[in-house]
Amino acid sequence: MTNKEILKKQIIYRSTHRGSKEMDLLLGNFVKKYIEELNDVELNDLEKLLFLEDEILYKWYFEKNEHQEIPKTKVSALL
Repeated sequence: MTNKEILKKQIIYRSTHRGSKEMDLLLGNFVKKYIEELNDVELNDLEKLLFLEDEILYKWYFEKNEHQEIPKTKVSALL
């Protein structure tokens, strides 16, 4: 198994085991839809995004609150 395949598996797991059902659904569905289209840089950006706390991601996505920890990348734009 290549490093890229391992990273994809880690991303899939992390996106579907967040701690809140809302974030599991949002991130899990996003990852399932786009993971095969993302290049190495985008996969790394997504991995960094998944390390953020659910509260930060929730407020950013659902309440449209800007947050300095959310990088402005293709991945965050797709979300």
